Amino acid sequence: MLKIVVTTAVIFTAGITAGCSGGSAGTPAATVSGVVADGYLREAEVFLDRNGNYQWDAGEPKTASRAGGAYTLSIASSDLGEYPVVCRAVAGSTVDEDTGQTVQNGYVISAPAGVTAFVSPMSSLIRGKMAANPDMTMAEAMTQLRNQFNMPSDVDMLADYVAGSQSGQHQIHYQTMRETARQMATLMAEQAPLVMNGSGVNVNRYRAMMGEINLNMPQIADNAMNGLGMDSPFMTAMRNEMHATLQNVPIGAGFMNYSGMFRNMTSHSAFWNYTGNRWQPGGMMGGGGMMVTR
Repeated sequence: MLKIVVTTAVIFTAGITAGCSGGSAGTPAATVSGVVADGYLREAEVFLDRNGNYQWDAGEPKTASRAGGAYTLSIASSDLGEYPVVCRAVAGSTVDEDTGQTVQNGYVISAPAGVTAFVSPMSSLIRGKMAANPDMTMAEAMTQLRNQFNMPSDVDMLADYVAGSQSGQHQIHYQTMRETARQMATLMAEQAPLVMNGSGVNVNRYRAMMGEINLNMPQIADNAMNGLGMDSPFMTAMRNEMHATLQNVPIGAGFMNYSGMFRNMTSHSAFWNYTGNRWQPGGMMGGGGMMVTR
């Protein structure tokens, strides 16, 4: 639950502080803080995406993440909660603290407007769900993603799964999220030549990429929780399908509707069924979700 404490000079809210200094003359300034991660990402580009194009444009507040993926953005107080925070992992510069190595291919993660505390592949998918279905609430998007993972109703899908995987009631679930996020980030980085253009992003291809991930989320989670890597039969087939799909998305096209890839389904049975003495991922999202048996 967000907590707001008001004094005569400063307002504090989860991951956000606002005051009256640090902005231009007569303009109240605010500070937005949080963490960016696949694993924690150091020296990543973090910015407030005012025009929703997933890339930094002149005039948008920008900073670099520090150790532990921590970032702090100075923004106008009028922008608080209005625009999404975007993180770009920069090839050859951004360090993934899970590996201690710089990322080989750049990729972009983000979060819905107003969500700042933890920006990750999970928050990116939640943003994608809500963007494709304007009537979908945050609660519905969270429920859908939780059910795609086959997780209990009290697991927070926007929580810091890196810290959560170390201890606590849902340690095993956050560990699953962490492993799945690694595979999601790998998928996103692999498609960078099709999705990224230097520091730019082809928005339609980015949305199509996230749509493919959404359609196959139960299978990706199942792949990760069973200790299977990117070379498993399912992941190999999915990677090839995703690449072919993105190649067919035209560059520079107008806005394309991806709502079919982000259907508003919140029933657990839509994603999993109990078969062969274990929960198996289903394929009821439709529109391209793959069913690959092992």
